[in-house]
Amino acid sequence: MKKIAVAIDGPAGAGKSTVAKELAQRLGYVYLDTGAMYRALTCELLHRGVPVDQEEKVCSVVRNLTVELKNDQEEPIVTVNDRDVSAHIRRPEVSAHVSQVAAYACVRQHLVKEQQRLAENGGIVMDGRDIGTVVLPRAELKVFLTASVEERARRRLVQWNENHPDEPQTLAQIVQNIQERDRKDTERAISPLRQAEDAVLLDTTCLTREKTIDTLIAMVKKVTE
Repeated sequence: MKKIAVAIDGPAGAGKSTVAKELAQRLGYVYLDTGAMYRALTCELLHRGVPVDQEEKVCSVVRNLTVELKNDQEEPIVTVNDRDVSAHIRRPEVSAHVSQVAAYACVRQHLVKEQQRLAENGGIVMDGRDIGTVVLPRAELKVFLTASVEERARRRLVQWNENHPDEPQTLAQIVQNIQERDRKDTERAISPLRQAEDAVLLDTTCLTREKTIDTLIAMVKKVTE
């Protein structure tokens, strides 16, 4: 069976990373979480005390940073210049600033080039916000994965409470964060979040994870067989 590039885009909390990772495992493909790459850079900038609202300073630091993802573990390991930041990339302060950092041209150029290199030979599932429109415009399968704001917030709350039981957040807080993230992602000048013209829309509000993955596998088979 031909191995293809699968591009999965969608808003925050739509379940892109969860289903993309399992889809890749079931297909025997490589999984690349581009959102984690942007979060990792943001996390490192905050760690270094770089003012993320000053593009020139951000760009001067980013050009010397190398982000790597290792998928040979149960949970992907994300490093920046060999420093493991995996446990920190979903923290609220990172979520609050990642859209701003990701909007800078220097940041997107820095990471997109690496993402395209990794996808050259196919057999990859990549998720993010501009995969089908910018990173992999020739991907054989493009999917725009979405869900209601309330459902996305509920999923994020479950994920947060599992990983940070001693730092509880409320559903209302997460709804507000997601709405703000949606606004920033769709309104940014460079590579805004939008559905590619040739992408398939998949609303997962009422779908289980298994049903979503089964639907995606059927899409892949339709393209490759």
